[in-house]
Amino acid sequence: MGTITLSDIKIRDTLKPGDLGYIAYIHGELYAKECGYGINFEAYVLDGLKDFAKGYDPKKDRVWICEHDNQIIGCLVAQHRSEQIQFRYFIFLPEYRGLGLGKHLMQKFIAFMREKDITHAYLWTTEEQQAAMALYTRFGFELTEESTSDSFNKPIREYRYDLELA
Repeated sequence: MGTITLSDIKIRDTLKPGDLGYIAYIHGELYAKECGYGINFEAYVLDGLKDFAKGYDPKKDRVWICEHDNQIIGCLVAQHRSEQIQFRYFIFLPEYRGLGLGKHLMQKFIAFMREKDITHAYLWTTEEQQAAMALYTRFGFELTEESTSDSFNKPIREYRYDLELA
C-alpha cells in the first residue's frame, strides 16, 4: 500500500446492509489488540448497534462510512437521542490514523448538528483513547462525567464529554 492521503478515502453517508456488522467487527478486533478488551466489549458494541439499527432514521441520524479500495476502514455515527445527538463508533484502522480523517469527520459531525439545529451532543470514551480525547476537546467537547466500568473484561475509566453549540 503506497502513501495514503485523505483524498484517497471515500466517505459515504448511506447505510448499507453489512455496515453495522463490520463496524462491530472492527471494534471487537481492534480494541482486543490495542486495549485488551474482551468479548463483553464486543457484546456492548453489538447491543448499541442493534439499538441504532432498530431506531435508524436517515432524517435524524447520520453515518459516515470511510472506505479505501472498497473496504471499510473507519466510521462515525451520529445517533439521535430526543433533543440531542450521541457521537458514537468513531474508529479507524491504524494505518489510516494521522491523515486528518478524524478532524474531517468532526467537522462533518458539527455541520450535521447545525443543519439539524441540534445544539447538544455527547459521547462516551475510555481512558486509553488519549488522541481521540484531545480531538474532542479541540472541537469544544468538555469532560462532564467519569466512572469506572468492568464491561470491557477489565476495569477501566470511562469519560463522558458534552458539546454545546451556540
